[in-house]
Amino acid sequence: MPAAPITIRPPSLSSPHPAPPAFTLPPPAFLAGTWHVTHSTLPMWKTARNVTITYTPLPTLVHGQPQLDDRVAYQPLGSDKRKTIAGVDTYSKDGNGAWDWRGKGWLKIASSRWEVLGWGVLEGGSAEGNAEGSAAWAVTYFAKSIFSPAGIDVYTRGERLEEAMLERINEGLVAVEDEGFQRLVETMFEVKRD
Repeated sequence: MPAAPITIRPPSLSSPHPAPPAFTLPPPAFLAGTWHVTHSTLPMWKTARNVTITYTPLPTLVHGQPQLDDRVAYQPLGSDKRKTIAGVDTYSKDGNGAWDWRGKGWLKIASSRWEVLGWGVLEGGSAEGNAEGSAAWAVTYFAKSIFSPAGIDVYTRGERLEEAMLERINEGLVAVEDEGFQRLVETMFEVKRD
């Protein structure tokens, strides 16, 4: 039996098109843990490798909304040094599943908005409290900010996505009926891993 199609919604932050009826938002607990960025359209990842994003739920709520500690780690190409970008994500009150990111430390002046466009759990995984090493994937969209263009990332719990799963995600991406989004999809590249 063929696998069910992947449902990817257009970005609510930039598209006038509604999410498909089959789309549901992931529970915030699904994001907790470390994700590997396998594919992206963001130029900053063209010069980096071994990109991970770790989300850790924070115990406090802001205006009744959950927060996540957000730590991005990567290595520049040609260097063994590991760099990090730290921030805090606050779940948006507008109900569209977006998160508002604010940098920590000297990055406190930086902010951005992102959202999950598609997500799934493969055999053996769980959407609630998704554990390290479980089989899960996500597609995220980052709205344009003063520091970066709009972009798409593909995440997985493991270091790489199986080719068949990547093909299904790509089919979901190209099925989104939004011209601006499709221009982004055309620029997707594989993020380097050691």
